[in-house]
Amino acid sequence: MALLDTHYPLGRHNTFRFEARARYAAHVRTPGDIPAALADPRVHGLPVLVLGGGSNVVLTRDFDGLVLLMEIPGIRSGRASVDGRDCHTITAGGGEPWHGLVAHTVANGLPGLENLALIPGTVGAAPIQNIGAYGVEIKDRFHSLRAYDRHAGELVTLTAAHCAFGYRDSVFKRAGADRYIITEVTFALPVDWQPDTHYAELARELAAQHITTPTAQDIFDAVVAIRRRKLPDPAEIGNAGSFFKNPIVDAATRDALVERFPDLVGYAQPDGSYKLAAGWLIDQCGFKGRQAGAVGVYEKQALVLVHRGGGSAVQLMTLAREIQDAVYARFGVRIEPEPVVI
Repeated sequence: MALLDTHYPLGRHNTFRFEARARYAAHVRTPGDIPAALADPRVHGLPVLVLGGGSNVVLTRDFDGLVLLMEIPGIRSGRASVDGRDCHTITAGGGEPWHGLVAHTVANGLPGLENLALIPGTVGAAPIQNIGAYGVEIKDRFHSLRAYDRHAGELVTLTAAHCAFGYRDSVFKRAGADRYIITEVTFALPVDWQPDTHYAELARELAAQHITTPTAQDIFDAVVAIRRRKLPDPAEIGNAGSFFKNPIVDAATRDALVERFPDLVGYAQPDGSYKLAAGWLIDQCGFKGRQAGAVGVYEKQALVLVHRGGGSAVQLMTLAREIQDAVYARFGVRIEPEPVVI
């Protein structure tokens, strides 16, 4: 039988730091550890949960199944032609810390991921959420990934088309949710890199520093500075970063809202729709800085829910539903959580 831990504590495996236990847990340090754990007769028929940094999960209860603790390490680089462009490739194990990978690429002259600095979590979790920040999403730099296919019982390679990336979405949150376990991810970073500074907040930060021709390091430093100013450090205050997705509405809905709320914050999308700033919507409903016992809304960013210790995930989700209902009552727009609720 595989070496499984029983009644394993998960408090340090989720950034909200909610206390919960797994019936069984396995440390995954190589791809081969996955089939070995799944083959253990004790876990047959039980649900399976993969945890990396736990920065995109809310554990509301003990998990009566097998938790795979993704710890596969390693970073390697190469060169390839991708869609006719000369690219650096960078491949990282699913257990590598995401920010560590971004810092590595910048330090080694492999630009392209710098806009995604300081996002908590692991490399293996990044494609699931199609993480994004400051004008760049994973799909913009993605090449391929390796995953253990539970249906086929083998490792497979998946391209961007297989992953079906969307806004904070992918096949791994839908049809592939219980099928694929990501072991490593490869990114393609064009050699003819150009800085992406079109995101307004990033542009303002660079302008304030009088940087007109930014390097990847400049952008990395600017993003880190912005995030540290407005987002709490999960090591100090329990949180999962942005708790709600920015809702996307059609142009007619956006125009109707602007008539009622001239200061509405929204961003035009290539398909003619608009992405509304969920943080602005929440702030307008008076939730910014509100505390509800041990949980609350961060005082510097209404999009972030926090746990200051001693609280429960039930309290957090009660607050989240209250926020959702208030935003819908005022704006007629539904906002949805980003984290997976277990």
